[in-house]
Amino acid sequence: MTSCCPGREAEAALCRVEDIPDGGSLTAAVAARPVILLRRGDAVWGYLNRCPHFSVTLNAARGTVLTYEGQVLMCAHHSALFRFEDGLCIEGPCQGAALDAQPLRVEEGCVYAGDPQAR
Repeated sequence: MTSCCPGREAEAALCRVEDIPDGGSLTAAVAARPVILLRRGDAVWGYLNRCPHFSVTLNAARGTVLTYEGQVLMCAHHSALFRFEDGLCIEGPCQGAALDAQPLRVEEGCVYAGDPQAR
């Protein structure tokens, strides 16, 4: 993977913060695992792209992950709603369950996978 952030060639960034639409999402991969990156302002969260209801991906067939008012993302298969800030399902068939967090770190406007042991 080629880094999108100059000066960090030893470690490839997942993307720049600005690549994630404010209030929206972007799909990426961390160690060959599909993840969803979410952004609200300067805050960025990452989750494994897997619904806790049936272990299917959250995105629709063309890769789009639906978000609503920069607050929740919606599973394209079951319409479950998950909060950006903690991945908790607040409505739908898996209410009370949560998405698996992908630790991230943001440095100089770039998003990197964080240490999975730091959860």
